[in-house]
Amino acid sequence: MSQKIIAIDGYTLNPGDLSWDPWREYGELTVYERTPYETDAIVGRCAGAAAVLTNKTPFTRETLARLPGLKYIGVTATGYNMIDIAAAKQQGIVVSNVPGYGTASVVQMTFALLLELTHRVQRHSDAVMDGKWSRSPDFSFWDYPLVELSGKTIGIIGMGHIGSKVADIATAFGMKVIGNSRTQTDQSHRPGFRWAAVDQLLAQSDVVSIHCPLFPETLGLINKKTLAGMKPTAFLLNTSRGPIIVEQDLVEALDAGRLAGAGLDVLSTEPPPAGNPLFKAKNCIITPHISWATKEARTRLMTATLANFAAWHSGHPTNVL
Repeated sequence: MSQKIIAIDGYTLNPGDLSWDPWREYGELTVYERTPYETDAIVGRCAGAAAVLTNKTPFTRETLARLPGLKYIGVTATGYNMIDIAAAKQQGIVVSNVPGYGTASVVQMTFALLLELTHRVQRHSDAVMDGKWSRSPDFSFWDYPLVELSGKTIGIIGMGHIGSKVADIATAFGMKVIGNSRTQTDQSHRPGFRWAAVDQLLAQSDVVSIHCPLFPETLGLINKKTLAGMKPTAFLLNTSRGPIIVEQDLVEALDAGRLAGAGLDVLSTEPPPAGNPLFKAKNCIITPHISWATKEARTRLMTATLANFAAWHSGHPTNVL
């Protein structure tokens, strides 16, 4: 009898430009584009399934208890906080994720945000299209301060795969690098690199880029107190997890001019409520959690998710959480 495989929120990984066909070699695949986050809805769609693929749809202890036939959960992402891992282990459910698939894309987005903050490319282009250059008495104009990165210091919170690649690109821009991480790996190949405590890093950096996971100790790491320790000319970037920043504290720092700007690809609630105060904060750029979502990264994610499933199917699971 063919096993039942459910992709519970397949649109996130594959909005139509990738193929699910290779999965059908392993069983009867049903793809739901989206599923409400209520237990009854999730259980209703996953009933009888041996394997489930999820990106952000939660599998709580209560949900798992109502799915006694479930044997495998493939997380189509790196983060797995939506799964009750302890409950899954108790039920003998194997859970796997995909680390590292989006490193290049996240690094690219990090610098896309930073370059927009330092040169305001889109806003200057909009001004040109609106006729401001045509009306200018000068051959050139700019509406925002233009900032050169060479010689500036970037502080990277989280020096894993992504943070290390950010350091590589920052060095290519001529920046100095300060790092903070739970594990201090060898950085002797980086001229002038130094490790620092978070408060020292914040105080000494012209750019702070967050690349650490969301743990209890990083929840609210960037708050009123830590923001007060940053340079008023500094930029803050977050392509990691929204709750690392206390958003109202960031709004106040931006609006008071205690911080030059922020570039965020993640927020504490996603999608955010319409009234999120960051939407009206000064010098704040927000993108809708897309740093991971290039077609190239999603192709790697699809391939690796299938490889995880195939390894479990053969009795030799990989990337087990």
